[in-house]
Amino acid sequence: MRNVKSTLFALLAASGSVHAEMALNLTSGVTPVSQDIYHLHMIVFWLCVVIGIGVFGAMFYSIIFHRKSRGSKAADFHSHTWLEISWTILPAIILIVLAIPATKVFLAMNNNEQEELNIKVVGYQWKWHYEYLEDGVQFFSNLATPFDQQENKAPKGIHYLREVDNEVVVPIHKKIRFIVTANDVNHSWWVPDLGIKRDAIPGIVNEAWARIDKPGTYRGQCAELCGVKHAYMPIVVKAVSEAEYKDWLAKQKGGASQSELDTNRAWTMQELMKKGEETYNRICAACHQVTGLGQPPTFPALKGSKIAIGPIGDHAEIVLNGKAGSAMQAFKGQLSESELAAVITYERNAFGNNKGDMIQPIQVKALKEGKAIQDAMQIKPSANAAAAAQPPATPAAAQPAATTQPQAAPAAKPAEPQPAASPESALKDAMTRGEKVYLNTCAVCHKPDGSGLPPTFPALKGSNIAKGPVKDHIDRVLNGKPGTAMQAFKDQLNDQDLADVVTYERNAWGNDTKTLVKPDEIKAQRVNK
Repeated sequence: MRNVKSTLFALLAASGSVHAEMALNLTSGVTPVSQDIYHLHMIVFWLCVVIGIGVFGAMFYSIIFHRKSRGSKAADFHSHTWLEISWTILPAIILIVLAIPATKVFLAMNNNEQEELNIKVVGYQWKWHYEYLEDGVQFFSNLATPFDQQENKAPKGIHYLREVDNEVVVPIHKKIRFIVTANDVNHSWWVPDLGIKRDAIPGIVNEAWARIDKPGTYRGQCAELCGVKHAYMPIVVKAVSEAEYKDWLAKQKGGASQSELDTNRAWTMQELMKKGEETYNRICAACHQVTGLGQPPTFPALKGSKIAIGPIGDHAEIVLNGKAGSAMQAFKGQLSESELAAVITYERNAFGNNKGDMIQPIQVKALKEGKAIQDAMQIKPSANAAAAAQPPATPAAAQPAATTQPQAAPAAKPAEPQPAASPESALKDAMTRGEKVYLNTCAVCHKPDGSGLPPTFPALKGSNIAKGPVKDHIDRVLNGKPGTAMQAFKDQLNDQDLADVVTYERNAWGNDTKTLVKPDEIKAQRVNK
């Protein structure tokens, strides 16, 4: 008997632990909003339990004690005025009573005032982009689960498909406003522990807020069917103390110098192929597959493709700027120069393509700045930058000396004078370039047609800024506007891109100011500021 009791007790304990791990209810979360939602849910739940007990109790009582076998006969009536009035008024009263706490929770959910930190969240296929508007930090967050786990070639980790390469780090005890939108298709930013689920829709801005009081890591995912890799868009929010948050910010801002070294130094083919494979598997394999065979016709094969084995300039153009009217998006603003150079090199030499050529990060940087491919490929990496960076590479003893030491760049020949373009031609070229910059950078907020999303994002079509003094327009784009969602782009875009996008805004949508802004004007206002 004692053994039986022990066994039953063990089974009861085991069932309790299993029950604790099962998520059969809403989480109470770690923010005031999530806890309010949970309490409202429990009020409605227990009210439904009481109503259910009353309704089913009356039903089963009638079935058992008024059944035909006991001699009961059904009453012959067609209506009961007071009964019908009661079962109409009583539910109405219940709904009115429930509306009071529900309205309070709804208003609390949408109270985005007095925020202390603003984070812009943009959904991409299939990753998230985060921008800390006050602190000037931005990054992409991609799935970090190893590919072998995704393909069932390795044991799955504890956070399978719920881990990222860059977490959203936020301070505790501060009100954080999330500004949510999308770049391509509909997504949804959902973190249950924060009580946030906001649709991310291109051209529309949604808002949510959170104040996290408990340090920890909170995970979520995209909750809108957004394509073949919808399940591969995790969200990880890490709440830390104020001191830890400041340390994290300092590290993020200090990372620019290393990125600059990576851009300027010479990379070997081996380094580019290794980094390119990592970037390709993380960013490109979702569409073009790990084997490079693609998923035609939407995602064409890269193996043996005209792009991957054709002119390297055409290849770089489509990776940087995408292809209009197709699913190929622009990665110019999503990946660093080293990642772009590596993935282009990898695609040209993997899958049996074996072109044997490569492109350096500094050459990609030149392409970003608007240089022609012929001029960009003439730019050579800096030997000093290569020495300063000291990247991990195969030991010199294992390679010929010629592959470990970059060649010094030959002396550049003086550029031959070119005939000056006509003002009309120069304006047309600037408008073409500016439109690309605008669609990649500004259209999410101000919309492709310049109509904006007032009042948060005012219209540019016919606006005082776009048609007013050009210096005011440049200043707004360079330095943003404090107290608004308009951020500073002086550290995000180069002088050429800034000049082109200001030119585009001043002449598109019927503004027609005929203003051509030149990079020198941007540079001058940077210095004067």
